Amino acid sequence: MAGNSSRRGAVRRTGKGNPTAGSGGRVRRGLEGKGPTPKAVERPGHKAYKGSNKDDSPKGGPRRRRAGDTEWVAGRNSVVEALRASMPVSAVYVAEGAERDGRLREAFRITSERGVAVLEVTRNELDRLTGGAVHQGLAARVPAYAYAHADDLLDRAAETGEPPLIVALDSVTDPRNLGAVVRSAAGFGAHGVVVPERRAAGMTAAAWKTSAGAAARVPVAQTVNLVRQLKAYQDAGCMVVGLAADGEVSLPDLDLADGPLVLVVGSEGDGLSRLVAQTCDQLVSIPMVSSVESLNAGVAAGVALYAVAQRRGLPGA
Repeated sequence: MAGNSSRRGAVRRTGKGNPTAGSGGRVRRGLEGKGPTPKAVERPGHKAYKGSNKDDSPKGGPRRRRAGDTEWVAGRNSVVEALRASMPVSAVYVAEGAERDGRLREAFRITSERGVAVLEVTRNELDRLTGGAVHQGLAARVPAYAYAHADDLLDRAAETGEPPLIVALDSVTDPRNLGAVVRSAAGFGAHGVVVPERRAAGMTAAAWKTSAGAAARVPVAQTVNLVRQLKAYQDAGCMVVGLAADGEVSLPDLDLADGPLVLVVGSEGDGLSRLVAQTCDQLVSIPMVSSVESLNAGVAAGVALYAVAQRRGLPGA
């Protein structure tokens, strides 16, 4: 009978539809030497592996900056302004084939004078480094700002033999306002600026530029809890004065300016928060012609610091 013949050369049917040898012979080598099954996080095809090794952002998207990462200043005008302001630039990156104009030549001149490295990279690489920002073929890498400890500002005042003058910002979120406050603090003899760690502007590249180099001379400290830090300053003998539109004392009448002082400036829109206002020893208003007008945080701090400098007899104030 066909298929079951015992004659020489006949094929015996197994009933499994496959007349070839089983795995015991042909693919035995494929089953040897595998060892124990790797953990899920070690297997590239497993979702646990992808979750533990994925990048911070979608493929091709901007990188998420972690604390301690460098900052990038992108764009020709921005880079030149950063170099003029004596920002601590680590390196300047220029795209291959970038058109040489006056701004680029000035950037090269300043970097040469300051000994800053200039690196030429492809435009695609510069796009990746700056997170897709409009860099116009020029970008600068700036190291993350090294914040001081809030208590160090008192030590800095003690070293100069002057009564402490510290500016504290309550939820000021615009880095340009922070930069303006730092600039005013440097101009009027303050010993430092304190900002909250959360829900507030930090010393980003924008703040550095607005400070016009003052951030290299005046320390900025971060605090986890602003109210707690203000109380610590009070325990150290400082008077805490907050700027408020409805303050009970007018700025020209402030008689605490020549002693240890902490000046608190509120946010751009809401002013001082309730707890911060309650912590202040005194609330002070800046007299203005129109009661409906208001000053942003940077301008208000500058006006108040000038008034304090006058009381303290600062030369030129």
